[in-house]
Amino acid sequence: MKDIEWKLNTMPKSDDKNLSLMAVEEVKNAQNFHRSFPQYEETPLVDLSHMAEYLGLNSVHVKDESYRFGLNAFKVLGGSYAMAKYIADELGKDIKEVDYNFLTSDKLKQEFGQATFFSATDGNHGRGVAWSANKLGQKCVIFMPKGSTTTRLENIKKEGATATIEDFNYDDCVRLAAEEAKKVPHGVVVQDTAWEGYEKIPAWIMQGYGTMALEADDQMNKRPTHIFVQAGVGSLAGGMVGYFANKYKDNPPIMVVVEASAANCLYKGAVANDGKPQIVTGDLNTIMAGLACGEPNITSWDILKNHVTCFISASDNIARRGMRMLAAPIKGDKSIVSGESGAVPFGVLSTIMKDDNYKELRDSLKLDKNSNVLLFSTEGNTDPERYENIVWEGLDK
Repeated sequence: MKDIEWKLNTMPKSDDKNLSLMAVEEVKNAQNFHRSFPQYEETPLVDLSHMAEYLGLNSVHVKDESYRFGLNAFKVLGGSYAMAKYIADELGKDIKEVDYNFLTSDKLKQEFGQATFFSATDGNHGRGVAWSANKLGQKCVIFMPKGSTTTRLENIKKEGATATIEDFNYDDCVRLAAEEAKKVPHGVVVQDTAWEGYEKIPAWIMQGYGTMALEADDQMNKRPTHIFVQAGVGSLAGGMVGYFANKYKDNPPIMVVVEASAANCLYKGAVANDGKPQIVTGDLNTIMAGLACGEPNITSWDILKNHVTCFISASDNIARRGMRMLAAPIKGDKSIVSGESGAVPFGVLSTIMKDDNYKELRDSLKLDKNSNVLLFSTEGNTDPERYENIVWEGLDK
């Protein structure tokens, strides 16, 4: 199997009803909510100008989410906003009335009481949900799939959540969370995986992720010609693709979605070419734990099949290459600490540009000296031991 497999998008289009979820005004509502947190700061957009020259591109910008709210990953943006939207919905309020001060007030306790937020996660999403619940005085229960590391488990527990590693894969943990939430008064599933009958909260999570896109768009200060974004269930990808498809309606960037080859449900959907979501089953073994999801978010899938140019399936080798190159870029560029799931889009980009086995793909994507590429490093060293093994020791995991 090649380290990179790819499929240009030739799927039939839908009526695109979900694109409006990521309208610029909707995303601004999410950013205004996040700005109400005392911990809020924009994360850096790193200009890898020397690396761009080395790769034969005009510019390469990487959004470094290792600084987000002190949690080393972007996921908190979605979980926190979904909680706020849920509470606003329950109280019949507009999200503009529900900021950090309101959510942490005695008034909220009197009006709303306390909910228990359930989620399944490899670590980053669960930590973000647990952190948000802790800050907002809510309860939280997290189920983690087999193979999750104890470091990520302990990080979630430190936020006051009940958390366990189960003997299931990610998608089965999602089902477990949904079942357990039914048994608890005011039990709520906060999951970025959408399925029939569970679509509202995943859509809010996608909107929350939009804060990252809006920041990057403002910081870059020019239209990106290309966007590379990673996908697990596809909520992040749908959020990023949806925002930029709305922002640049008349001249959208070329958008590329990257998955782990062990959990490449979106890529398989593109290969099937009928527009229907595909499912990958099994243990989903990959170092890219944040992307080890075999069932796509159906809301996001609808956005992706309408607006993505190319779907890419990448091996763990590509993620490792991205981690190492970002950690030690060209002299003069800033180093980026990027974890396994964070670094794979850059690993893909660098491979496409430097390996002539992928010249056809490079040409198909129109990647050249005029290209301005935007990528998202969605996590830092969320598993420090694994990060050091791969980047410092040159090991596989």
